[in-house]
Amino acid sequence: MQLPQMIRVKQTFESPRVSSIPDEVASQLGSLSLDQSIQPGQTVAISAGSRGIANIAEIIKAACDHVKTLGAHPVIIPAMGSHGGGTAEGQRGIIESYGITEEFTGGEIRASMETVIVDETPQGIPVHFDKNASEADHVIVCGRIKPHTNFVGDIESGLHKMMLIGLGKHEGAKIYHRAIQDYSWLEIVMAVGESVLEKCSVVAGLAIVENAFDETAVIEAVRPSEFFEREKALLRQAKEWMPRLPFDEVDLLIVDEIGKNVSGSGMDTNVIGRKYNDHSATDNDGVRVRRIFVRGLTSETHGNACGLGMAEITNRRTIAEIDQSATAINALTGGHPSAAGMPIALETDRDCLEAIIPTIGLTDPENARVVHITNTMLVGETLVSDAFADAIAAREDLEILESAEEMQFDDEDNLVPVAAAGAAVHA
Repeated sequence: MQLPQMIRVKQTFESPRVSSIPDEVASQLGSLSLDQSIQPGQTVAISAGSRGIANIAEIIKAACDHVKTLGAHPVIIPAMGSHGGGTAEGQRGIIESYGITEEFTGGEIRASMETVIVDETPQGIPVHFDKNASEADHVIVCGRIKPHTNFVGDIESGLHKMMLIGLGKHEGAKIYHRAIQDYSWLEIVMAVGESVLEKCSVVAGLAIVENAFDETAVIEAVRPSEFFEREKALLRQAKEWMPRLPFDEVDLLIVDEIGKNVSGSGMDTNVIGRKYNDHSATDNDGVRVRRIFVRGLTSETHGNACGLGMAEITNRRTIAEIDQSATAINALTGGHPSAAGMPIALETDRDCLEAIIPTIGLTDPENARVVHITNTMLVGETLVSDAFADAIAAREDLEILESAEEMQFDDEDNLVPVAAAGAAVHA
């Protein structure tokens, strides 16, 4: 089969960036005058989630350092629902893999899956909260604000979700995702969030927004009374800066890696256009991708393959990397069993391409509109098929780094990753 030739392109995005993580965290937390609430000798719990947030270890360390300047003791709480196989050891291992260690941050890690029920919502839903965090004198909720992969509203992923799903741990995540089947996402977010803010000694939020290049663009300390309004505003900003594919109409999307550190859904549905349906774009999606080929899992996902079920095809080495138990627990807890589904799996990448491209329609394989990305966070530099050549020429935000050439395969007939294939370009 004659496969399309690929062109390496670079996208131009608006990309503000925080110049000094420690200084910005110190400045932001300092602006809240936390010394009026936090007394010397008290403990302050700081949430640390499982998402692959840029500079997260440095952010958590800077928060710990600020707490110490107040004479208080920082403790770090792994806050991630059912991730890490739903175990304390697994969750501790995840944050440590991000560099969030006691040695680096200076904060004690207290990992547990135990929760306490602090309240009940008007809908009759018990409000779960991490036991260690509940026993601290104060809580700083740290989280990245970005569009959610399933839910749409004024509040999506961010401080509120960290209070619900992250600090609610496995038990909270299970009941809240069940509740979302009967009530709206916003109803549950607001009800549980209000309970947590009232009952759990939350003293501040530390909101993070990233640019399209997976870089820290905003760090903002937020007063508990302002969580809702500031999160709404920061979500609007995050949507403007989020990464996107270079083209909205794609026959085949090749993804080098998916994982929980990339997105809650393994690959961000806001980027691939499958937010409302796992296997096809809807009228509400801004991107239309016909077929998806996933080539592997990130090491940071620790075998959790949630999201692989959105792809139509993968290779057998990806299947071999899956921790079936961790994947199942996460998918069931999230109320999304199909996320753990398995696509067709063939031996090599070439096998996968030759099998899936004919399913796009009557287009000749060499003329297929193909986009090849590293993952849905890293789309600044991509490979696109020469079917897009005319469209590239008409775009000021796209720069050709490497002209059209044959797809690159290794000796085992597997594609060379986008990053590896472009190494010579940047040498």
